[in-house]
Amino acid sequence: MRERLTENDVKKIQAEIEHRKLVVRKEAIEAVKEARAQGDLSENFEYYAAKRDKNKNEGRIHYLEKMLKTAEIVQDSSKADEVGINNEVEVYFEDDDETETYKIVTSIRGNSLNNYISIESPIGRAVMGHKKGDRVYVKVSESNGYYVVIKNIIKNIDDSNDTIREY
Repeated sequence: MRERLTENDVKKIQAEIEHRKLVVRKEAIEAVKEARAQGDLSENFEYYAAKRDKNKNEGRIHYLEKMLKTAEIVQDSSKADEVGINNEVEVYFEDDDETETYKIVTSIRGNSLNNYISIESPIGRAVMGHKKGDRVYVKVSESNGYYVVIKNIIKNIDDSNDTIREY
């Protein structure tokens, strides 16, 4: 599946790739050299840990580069009265008689612990493009779902401090 990214997501990923290539890669190579210089590699934990860290960094670089090659670029702008990417939305859950506030983000920034809900999640898909006061059906599976009401929309929240999730 292709990741759906905003232009800002692409910039953050490019910055991470550059940092990993120019800084982290050099540090990892140096750590491997230092560990190798300690002697017998068969019982050298530092050498294996350094190699593991180096390989993890290279894997992350390849993962991010592939993501950029296959990504679908989406706009993070929406109409003034509609839910869009980088908006906070206050949602009333009818079944639970509770209200929650979520920030709608792309899947690589989704973090339910911080109430960052992906546009790929059931609730993210359901509320996108809807307006304040709309009653929306959130489809969880073929036979299950629930209704929510959009209570409030806060437009274009700054996403400069949002991080790209590591897998």
